[in-house]
Amino acid sequence: MAEPTTVEPFQFERRTIDHIPVTERHGRARNLFTIWFGSNIMLLTVATGVVATAVYGLPLWAALLSLALGNIAGGVVMALHAAQGPQMGVPQMLQTRAQFGSYGSLLVVVLVVLMYVGFFASNMVLGGQAISTLFGLPETLAITLIGLLSVAGASVGYKLIHGLASLMSVIAGITLALAFVWALAVNGLPAGTLSSGEFSWLGFMGTLSLAALWQIAYAPYVSDYTRYMPRDTGVRPAFWATYSGAVLGSLLPMVLGALVGAAFPKADTVTGLGSITEGIGALVIAVFGIGIACTNSLNLYCGALSAITVGQTLFPRWVPRAGVRALVASALFLCALAMALAGKDNFLVNFTNFMLLLMCVLVPWTAVNLVDYYAIRHGDYDIDSLFRRDGGAYGRYNPIAIACYFLGIAVQIPFLSTTIYTGPIAEGIGAVDISWIVGLAVICPLYYAWMHKAGRTRARTPFPATDTLLAGGETK
Repeated sequence: MAEPTTVEPFQFERRTIDHIPVTERHGRARNLFTIWFGSNIMLLTVATGVVATAVYGLPLWAALLSLALGNIAGGVVMALHAAQGPQMGVPQMLQTRAQFGSYGSLLVVVLVVLMYVGFFASNMVLGGQAISTLFGLPETLAITLIGLLSVAGASVGYKLIHGLASLMSVIAGITLALAFVWALAVNGLPAGTLSSGEFSWLGFMGTLSLAALWQIAYAPYVSDYTRYMPRDTGVRPAFWATYSGAVLGSLLPMVLGALVGAAFPKADTVTGLGSITEGIGALVIAVFGIGIACTNSLNLYCGALSAITVGQTLFPRWVPRAGVRALVASALFLCALAMALAGKDNFLVNFTNFMLLLMCVLVPWTAVNLVDYYAIRHGDYDIDSLFRRDGGAYGRYNPIAIACYFLGIAVQIPFLSTTIYTGPIAEGIGAVDISWIVGLAVICPLYYAWMHKAGRTRARTPFPATDTLLAGGETK
């Protein structure tokens, strides 16, 4: 096996969506822990915890339990996607062509680009509010500055984003620990915090779904950050490093957010966080606000790769490089900026609805992708076919995957429960949202059975390289 090329921390990443050769592979599984741990400790994660107690009105114990269950369950789905990167060496949404076909994948990829823009906008709002509060800048200017910092990170690329996340794992991790100490031991929680709220299945399942989707929403790009890893990284090390980093990095700030929402239910996230950590509030808000810029670089980078994937599908001879990634990232930033400025005044409600509706379109894709990778093809794909307009071995369209995707959306609609729409079955069970559970339960076995009936499943034995990886060993 060739020795991996040394990559300088801040050099511009030349590649975009093209396959990463083994000579350019680098890094270890532990790098996957830091990128997901460090990138999740930020204000938007805290705001997600605030939703549990301030929006859904749950008592603290119920909020913490539902947040934990949601992260644990959703993290499994997310980390299974991470294990695909070292084996295939291509971005996640490019790999979607193997399931849906070269043109059939376009719908999913476009929806994922919209998801990136939505997350980017949400992060800019909170980051901008934090910077505005700390430095007295106009909110619109502060939101714009947060976005521009993220554009810079996405333009430099993979190695810088990994480096920033590693740095934030230390800085934000220490700050998070201090925030808990100040909230619980130094300042103490306001009277009534632990007894506030009222349990409801609507709130419990809504919070659980929100936390699960927080993890599942990473699925379309988690392997973008493992595709440079050596092929002998192994599925198990990649899975556990990603899973532990993402779950711990998300759950702990959400717990802090639940405390903020229970203690100051009428305050916005930034104000409430500053109040509960009074004495070091400015430091906490500053670090978590800066963390947003780092995390938004991650979102924008992957959004740019997905948008480039759309262009390369239409123009297969096009080989975009770093300059194109920077231009596409800038264009996505402008779209997100418009969305952020339009929705900043009713942030928590807009964000909650966005997340729950996003679940509806992501769940059937993740079901198809994971079943195809682990149960049907066992990680064995023709990489060259992924870059062909006609789809090569996978064709332009896979009617089975496309039908399962739309069916997956359709079966979830009666179970949806948001302020925008509540399905009839959800109404009958007290407006509890279990749509994502239904989607996974229906589409996973359906896709496998349909592909098996069509004679498109493969025996496991012909692919020893993948079997070795699944055992955590080395590919020869």
